[in-house]
Amino acid sequence: MLATTNRTKRLPLAIIILSLALTVFTKSSQSQTPEPQRDQLLNGLKIVLISRPGDPNVLLKLRIHSGAAFDIAGKNGLMSLLGEMLFPDPVTFEYFTNEINGRLAVETGYDSIDVTMQGRAGEYDRIVDTLRVALVNTPLTPENVTKIRDARVKALAAMKPSAADLADQLIASRLYDTFPYANPVAGTAESVGRIERADLMIARDRFLSPNNATLVIVGGVDHAKAMRALRQLLGGWRKSDELVPGTFRSPTPADARVLVANYAGSSVVEVRLATRGLARGDRDYAAANLLASVIKQRWQKLVPNVKISVKHDAHALPGMLMMSATADTVRVAGVLESARAAMKSTLELPPFDEEIAAAKAEVSGATNNMSADEKLATTLLNNEAYSLPSLSDQMKAWNTLAPADVQRVATRLFKDAAVASVVVGNANDLKTGLASLNVEILGEAKPNAVAPQAGAPKEDKTRHTHFVFPAQKNTHPVLKPDKTPPKPD
Repeated sequence: MLATTNRTKRLPLAIIILSLALTVFTKSSQSQTPEPQRDQLLNGLKIVLISRPGDPNVLLKLRIHSGAAFDIAGKNGLMSLLGEMLFPDPVTFEYFTNEINGRLAVETGYDSIDVTMQGRAGEYDRIVDTLRVALVNTPLTPENVTKIRDARVKALAAMKPSAADLADQLIASRLYDTFPYANPVAGTAESVGRIERADLMIARDRFLSPNNATLVIVGGVDHAKAMRALRQLLGGWRKSDELVPGTFRSPTPADARVLVANYAGSSVVEVRLATRGLARGDRDYAAANLLASVIKQRWQKLVPNVKISVKHDAHALPGMLMMSATADTVRVAGVLESARAAMKSTLELPPFDEEIAAAKAEVSGATNNMSADEKLATTLLNNEAYSLPSLSDQMKAWNTLAPADVQRVATRLFKDAAVASVVVGNANDLKTGLASLNVEILGEAKPNAVAPQAGAPKEDKTRHTHFVFPAQKNTHPVLKPDKTPPKPD
């Protein structure tokens, strides 16, 4: 059991100083950032511009609001391959790196394809023209498709996943079942090998359209010049007549058994537990991130010498909260038990003020390799894609998050929830260490019927719940039933 402490205990001085510093930095950054200018081309392309006269650089970040969640069944990696096909010639990347001291990158996720183009502001028109070639005249020639697809297949086939990689993939499959988030964004060698040129052309026509995209521009280009080049060069990008919504069947409750996978030669064991999380546009998204940190703090106290992590992974549709650990074989059962105890404790015991302060410091201090301009552009794109409040409103909500908010989210996520569990390591040793638990050995025949996890909702055989991506909107999807409308709160 977790020991209770005095909730009025004075916060450590270091945490107070860090929290104040983060607040001051955030307010300072917001005060120095001009208000974005918003515009839209006739073809539906949304433009968000932050102009900084005198800045020698400019950054363009385009988001196509459809990603790997829209891969064709059995052809996972399709949207990622389409993203790679936008700039098939390595010379284009060399131009950005060597000629204009910038960067070109394409990143595909479950929700989107993001294109980042950064360079000297004086090259703005040429950067936009490079983007035009990729979008308006996407080079899906038979030669390009064959070359890039075969290279992707070869690279995927040569990859040997680590025990941690295997555990991450298995927990996603265990939790999501046939839901798109169970599939790796890049696909597998087998799935990418099935992709044909016709598949890429259909995906291009269906998703690669201006009315399914947003472009953010940050840097030394004024509004008039920016819009003139965009109208001239991207005005001919053909608008899609209709954005067909994607409908996905909601995952069934996760199997209650611990899935054990053998990894030959592994001296340690990778442990994963996961339950469904919240969507990125959910009003409790920030509180869910704090909840993950609080669980980590409590779990670490129960297993002080074990390497652990807890993260809340959100997308356009509800993602997952995952707990990870790397442990010795003899400690696996205890690690699993303590993880569940830490999760359950948040239902019974609200976070202490110290835990909230430490969680806010951890979440606010999370770093990545993005430049300041790219972080700003990504934030603006997220606001557009997920219909988020203004930055100032988000900051107000963040500053007022309280222990009760975090416990409320814990109730949303964990009460009667199905929890998936995966253990990857030496299967022979694990069978002994996990003998007291209900386990399934990967590769062994399953029984004809598996009892659902205690407390998990039973599947309704008469109708199914589906997640629906609304047509012609870039807002986050909502949960809708097949036949009957949802009951009001």
